[in-house]
Amino acid sequence: MFQSSVFNYVDLLDKAADASWLRHQAISNNITNATTPGYKRQEVAFESVLQRAMGSNRYVPTDFKVKRALDHNLSPRLFQDFSNFSYRLDKNNVDIETEEVMLAENQIKYNGLIDSINNEFSNLKTAMK
Repeated sequence: MFQSSVFNYVDLLDKAADASWLRHQAISNNITNATTPGYKRQEVAFESVLQRAMGSNRYVPTDFKVKRALDHNLSPRLFQDFSNFSYRLDKNNVDIETEEVMLAENQIKYNGLIDSINNEFSNLKTAMK
């Protein structure tokens, strides 16, 4: 069978877009529960997981780092952020203004990832002509 790494970047961008989508859901859930007593905000860890999977050796080509990252179980991790910390007396730790900024930031990242995926497919299409 023919093995190719043509779609490695697309696969990695797809995983990043999935993580961004999960982060969007977590932030939206945080905003929804901003007034719920005892609620602890949720966060998604993906960038740190990706960085560990790719490794930190700067002398290794990016193509090999991407392949190595895809060989790992590269999946976002949902966790409670600052579970022992709260802003208010009701033990809730959601700051609505911060969440709204994070939501806007995440939307920009998600749009950039989708544009990058489309660009990769455009490059592949150009190469096939």
